Amino acid sequence: MSEKEKKLGIFEKFLPIWIALCIVFGILLSQVVPGISEAINALQMGGISIPIGICLFLMMYPAMLNLQASELKKLGKNPKPIILTLVSNWIVAPIVGLAMARIFLQGNEQLIVAIILLSSSPCTAMVLVWGWLAKGNQEQNVVNTSLNTVTIIFLYVPLVTILTGIQNIPINWVLLLISLFYFIGLPLIFGMITKRIIIARRGETWFKDTYIPLVGKISIVALLTTLVVLFSLNGTALINNPSLLLLVSVPLLLGFVVVLVYNILLTKIFKLKYRQAIITVIIGSSSHFEIAIATAIALYGIGSIAALGTTMGLFWEVPVMLAMVYLGRYLGKIGFWKDYNEANEVYGKRNNK
Repeated sequence: MSEKEKKLGIFEKFLPIWIALCIVFGILLSQVVPGISEAINALQMGGISIPIGICLFLMMYPAMLNLQASELKKLGKNPKPIILTLVSNWIVAPIVGLAMARIFLQGNEQLIVAIILLSSSPCTAMVLVWGWLAKGNQEQNVVNTSLNTVTIIFLYVPLVTILTGIQNIPINWVLLLISLFYFIGLPLIFGMITKRIIIARRGETWFKDTYIPLVGKISIVALLTTLVVLFSLNGTALINNPSLLLLVSVPLLLGFVVVLVYNILLTKIFKLKYRQAIITVIIGSSSHFEIAIATAIALYGIGSIAALGTTMGLFWEVPVMLAMVYLGRYLGKIGFWKDYNEANEVYGKRNNK
């Protein structure tokens, strides 16, 4: 990973502020331009909003560039942290998310689905940044994110279907499959093709140091544009019910704390060293908010409560993950995990290259 990727830029670091501004701007648009929702809804093809479809595609595409099939061959090298992360991502986090939704969101069907969508989608992109900031094992990070990209294709739809079924919430599994294909399948195929072409023509260094950061910024712009549209379409409902976003934030944050504590304790029980433990905690406690937002829109529509609920996963992502990074480094310093000094040595050597 290059020097450009080691630190969060100003734009990324203050992402919660930009998100809040987009929320406010979107709500203002809904009041100042009352016909905006009708105009946006009119731009559809096959039931999918064209502008939102383009934005969501651009949100997902950069994450797919992180897939490195060659790294999956290393799974047998040190399987313990990989297995612990997979168990957390695909069993513990979804169960905790469902439990939090049942406790705090009874009677709010779409918000329950929002929590299920968020807790059933492990992160595949930003964890590469968080892992570096935490001085974790980046080889393990790449293997895990690549594996998550593959497992989402096979596990996401069945898991969401099972969890919503437990809640007796009817879900159109055909729409789930369509959203999976459009928002994961197509970006993955396009990502693999463009990655191969760009590396062949410009080299792997240019691809990693220039192209990925560039499309990453485009992805964030697309994400913020999506937020403006989401909140402009449902601004009136939010003004009348401002407690909705606060309501969905409570189970989201509590669920995160429960999963975080579980992962911290489990890495201690299995005696992982710091560099392996912190990556296991970071990936095992994160979520893929882009696919959650995309799926909510496919299932319930652009201006739905479910779509707005999933945006709160995005809102809390940066401050929560940054807090996790600093908590992990603190635990390493006080000796909770062994060999924290090794992480400093490796990090220092890479910085000096």
